[in-house]
Amino acid sequence: MHTSLAVRDRNTLGTLQDFLKSLLEKGIVEALLVPMRTPAGGISPALVMDPKLLSEADPFAPVLPVNGATLAGQLSVREPRVKVGVILRSCELRALVELSKVQQANLSSLVTISVDCAGTYSVPNYQRAISSNQKHASNSWQKLFRLATDTPGQPDPSLRSACKICEQPVYEDADIIIELHGTDFEQEIGLTTTDELSAKLGMAPTQGNDRAIVMDKLVKARSALRDSEFAAIRSRLEGAEGINGVFVSCIRCHNCMTVCPICYCKTCVFKSAVFDHEPMQYVNWAKQKGALRMPADTMLFHLTRLNHMVLSCVGCGMCTEACPTELPVGIVFRAIGQRIQSVFEYAPGRNPEEKLPLITFKADEWTEVGE
Repeated sequence: MHTSLAVRDRNTLGTLQDFLKSLLEKGIVEALLVPMRTPAGGISPALVMDPKLLSEADPFAPVLPVNGATLAGQLSVREPRVKVGVILRSCELRALVELSKVQQANLSSLVTISVDCAGTYSVPNYQRAISSNQKHASNSWQKLFRLATDTPGQPDPSLRSACKICEQPVYEDADIIIELHGTDFEQEIGLTTTDELSAKLGMAPTQGNDRAIVMDKLVKARSALRDSEFAAIRSRLEGAEGINGVFVSCIRCHNCMTVCPICYCKTCVFKSAVFDHEPMQYVNWAKQKGALRMPADTMLFHLTRLNHMVLSCVGCGMCTEACPTELPVGIVFRAIGQRIQSVFEYAPGRNPEEKLPLITFKADEWTEVGE
């Protein structure tokens, strides 16, 4: 059912905070995983059980310190469980769906709450904005949503690279959808919920908004930017530079793996002693080839990650943000992922019941994909 929250005194965030408090007070959930403002003005996810503390909640803050799918998985993967409301962006919810397919999250114990997204800044950029002008930083989400409506093909150049080409800025299959695109968010917040939740919350249906029109324009503009970026990286990967050249600066720090919500393995061969070779092994390889790039095994690391999770890559871009040498890890995974996902007609996060091709056996699979 579509409904809305009337914004009081043009305080959109305060109105949402009151709504979140009602979810706890009415027993819809026992706890909320939500971005919270720290005393210094930064943003950090927190598990909140005291409604009074939600006066510091800020799901609108345009920053993504961690992909919350990982945290939601930790809160739901094992019993005993409580009913937790998880307030996440589209890329986080799609990653959460993928984790549920490999038994790393339990959706039945979660109330999923999606927040429309207009993009996020890197944590350092957001922190700098807070330091220079805290009031401006707290209202920057409003600027981003207005840009998405007025000039969808010209995103804020300071946004994270993954956000500029994100063609799925909203998630439509959550239990509660907080709608900002296409609304006058200083007057009302659009909400879509199940009929059961609407009844528990005592909310009545209201007319729709212009969200579909705004989203159509934004998705087309973002898709055009995405295709341009994909063409550029494929030119590098398939040209003289090749994948070795693209990843030449990799120092095998494993940051991209650590922050990736889809890399869930508890025991990873790349964190073991398997790749701690004897000194003479390096010397022998160098002798055979004439020279050996150090650190070794960097390409094996990236190719293994691609093989394991590229079907489930949701394009959140956390890997790019975490790379100390600024490798385009995220765009490489997205560009390769687009082609592989199309072969299997699979879209990550589309449907919790849709099985992962990687763990699904089909006797005639190679015939189907043209082998």
